[in-house]
Amino acid sequence: MLQDILTDKKALFADGAHTELRGQNNRTRRAVLLNGALMGNVRSDVSGVSARVYEGGVYGFSSMAEYTGEAAEMVLKAATENAAFMNKHAGIGKPALPKMALKQMPTQEDIKDAEQKLYVDFAREADAYITKKYPNLVSRTIVAMEDSMEKLIVTSDGASGHILAPRSYMYVVLTAQTDAGTPVELFQAFGGSGVFGDNFADPTKLHVEIDDLYEKLMQKREGVYADAGEKTVILDGMMSGMLSHEAVGHTVEADLVLGGSVAGPCLNKRVASDLVTLTDFAHTAFGEKCPLPVYIDDEGTEATDSPLIVNGILTGYMNSRESAQHFGMTPQGNARAWLFQDEPLIRMRNTSIHPGKDKLEDMIASVDDGYYLIQSNNGQADTTGEFMFGVTMGYEIKNGKLGKALLDTTISGVAFEMLKTVDMVSDKVVWVSSGMCGKKQPMPVGMGGPALRCKVKIGGR
Repeated sequence: MLQDILTDKKALFADGAHTELRGQNNRTRRAVLLNGALMGNVRSDVSGVSARVYEGGVYGFSSMAEYTGEAAEMVLKAATENAAFMNKHAGIGKPALPKMALKQMPTQEDIKDAEQKLYVDFAREADAYITKKYPNLVSRTIVAMEDSMEKLIVTSDGASGHILAPRSYMYVVLTAQTDAGTPVELFQAFGGSGVFGDNFADPTKLHVEIDDLYEKLMQKREGVYADAGEKTVILDGMMSGMLSHEAVGHTVEADLVLGGSVAGPCLNKRVASDLVTLTDFAHTAFGEKCPLPVYIDDEGTEATDSPLIVNGILTGYMNSRESAQHFGMTPQGNARAWLFQDEPLIRMRNTSIHPGKDKLEDMIASVDDGYYLIQSNNGQADTTGEFMFGVTMGYEIKNGKLGKALLDTTISGVAFEMLKTVDMVSDKVVWVSSGMCGKKQPMPVGMGGPALRCKVKIGGR
C-alpha cells in the first residue's frame, strides 16, 4: 500500500492557487493461454507522483516515476512554476476554481497480492476442462487477470483521500466452425470488482459458465444472418449499456461538449422517450454497490451521481471542476487519470439507463418479427451520436418467440433519435465492467442497463 508521504507537503502549496498532489501505483497481473500454450505472463507495477496547479485559467503539471518525498517536492515546485509561467504568457484571467468543502476520505483496506502462479494455474485448469469436454473446438483462448489503481490524493481544497480499486476477470474465447468451414467465435468475461482470489476461489465454479458459453456457441454455429434494415429489437442489458456509454455518455462529457458534440444544443431538450432516464453513478446504483465504485476523483471532488437524462430530457453533463465552472454546474467527481503521469480527464464511472416495469418475456412476446440482441464485442460512436456496434450473440424473434441464433452482425443509428423509439424497458439491470474506455487514456468503467425495446438498423449478410 502507498504510504502517505504527501499530506505533509501541503505546507509547500502556493497561496492563491488550486493544487492537486497525487501518488499512484498501477498494478497488472495477467496470464494468457492460446490452445494451451502460455502466450502471455505479465506482472507489472507502475508508480510515481504528479502535481497539478491551476492559476489564472491555466494548469501547470509535472510528474516523476518515483514515489518519494523528494520527488513529491520536485513535482510540486515544477508544477507551481509551470502554472506561473503559463499564467504570465497564456493566462486568460479566469477566476479561481470555486471553493469546495474540505473532506478527508478514509484509507481503504490493503489488498493481498497473489503469486503469479495462481493466474497461470487457474487458466490452465479452465483450459484443461474445455479441452477434455469440448475437443471439437477450433481454438480456445483463456485469460486470467487482475489490475488495480491505487491513488493518494491531497488537494489545496475539496476532499483528500485514498483510492484502491482492484478488479479481476477470466476471459474465455471459444471458436468453432460451421459445416461450410466458416469460423464462429464467442467471448465471455467472468468476474468483477475485487482481487482474483476472492472472485475465483474454486476453478470448478466456472465450469457451469463455460458450459453455457459453449452451448451458445453451438447455437451460433447453426445460426442465420439477420435480414438487413430497420427492425424492432430487444437490446439486452449489455447492449443498452454499450449504447449508454459509447453513443450517449461520451457526447455529454463536458470537454467533448465544448468541442462541439451533439449534446451542446440539446441541454434541457428531449433526446429520448419518457421511459429513458440515464445516470452516471458514482458508487451506488439502485440500492447496490456499483461494479466499479468511485468515491473521490483526481481533482479531490467527492464523487456523487451525475443525472444526464431524466424522463427523456437531457439535464446535465459530466464535468471537471473547470468545466463545471464554465457551465454553471456542480462537479460530481468525473475527473480521473489512468497513470501517475496523466492529467485527469472527464471520464464516466458506472453509466446506466434506469430499469422500467416490463418483464423481458413480455417484451419478447410483443415482437412479431425482430431480434433479441444480447452481446457485443466492440462499438464505435462519434460526437454526433452516430454509432455502430458489433453484435456477437442474438436470436431471431418470430411471432413473439425466440428463433434461431444469429451470426455476427452490426447495428447502427443516431443515439438521440434511436432512444426516442424506446417503448418498453425491462425491470432488471445487467452490468459489465471488464473492459476499458479508450478516451485518450485507458480507464476501467462500468456500464449497464435494462433491456430496451426499440427500433434500430441491423446489418445483414
